[in-house]
Amino acid sequence: MPITTTPKIWMNGTLVDWDKAQVHVLTHTLHYGTGVFEGIRAYETKNGPAIFRLTDHIKRFYNSAKIMGMDMPYSVEEIVQATKDTVRSTGLPACYIRPLAYYGYGEMGLNTLPCKVDIAIACWPWGAYLGDDAVEKGVRMKVSSWTRHDHNTMPPAAKTVGNYVNSTLAKVEALKAGYDEAIMLAPNGLIAECTGENIFCVRDGIILTPPTSAGALEGITQNSVMRIARDLGYDIRVDNIARSDLYIADEIFACGTAAEVGSVSMVDERLIPCPGPMTRAIAAVYAKAVRGQDERYIDWCELA
Repeated sequence: MPITTTPKIWMNGTLVDWDKAQVHVLTHTLHYGTGVFEGIRAYETKNGPAIFRLTDHIKRFYNSAKIMGMDMPYSVEEIVQATKDTVRSTGLPACYIRPLAYYGYGEMGLNTLPCKVDIAIACWPWGAYLGDDAVEKGVRMKVSSWTRHDHNTMPPAAKTVGNYVNSTLAKVEALKAGYDEAIMLAPNGLIAECTGENIFCVRDGIILTPPTSAGALEGITQNSVMRIARDLGYDIRVDNIARSDLYIADEIFACGTAAEVGSVSMVDERLIPCPGPMTRAIAAVYAKAVRGQDERYIDWCELA
């Protein structure tokens, strides 16, 4: 999806013009992939743009940095405010938000200890990652030949720049094979997640989603969906899912900040009932919650 430019990008405490938000070719993270990032959305509400679970996202941003041993030069509260300032600077009613912490220019080599940490925050308009009709039409998925990282290889709990080489390989493989998205397996063969979304499988009236021990990211949208599902009276659990569970599922759906909530219509040429009633109900509540239209979840929406 091409990026539509906006007026400003926040870089190390200053809002700079979009075209001037540049880094040197010897920026450390460009070579070694040692940055961390977040994906956040601001939605149009009756009170102006509201950023969905902003503080929770920034806390995860800092947890990723801690896992990577990065010393962040700003506090959580300062980055929360900087994100709001950046969203306001766009003049947009809704947008996608990308905070990025990276090792900047000045040091080269594998040792990151002498490297300075820089932070940037960019915003731009971006539709649903899996398509605006992903709930009703569904998404075709294949189990990838690429395995999700082991916890002692690359920490899947951190949204680390380099980790997403794994996801990119799986995504492109799926697209070239004629699918929309890939499903990643953990080294032990159990389901981990999709390339950029958490996955849910419904069997016999129970909704299951893989644990972080399987290599799934601790998703903020996943957490939101679980609360919504419980509020709707559904039995939803964190538990292991086998590949075969997907083939005989009653429903499958995926969720993430970029993707929102989308149905899965096929896995490895096995048709999945789509859209399922649970998926449709959860997606409808989620769509209202992120826009401040459901009072039960109004605390999730932080006005810019």
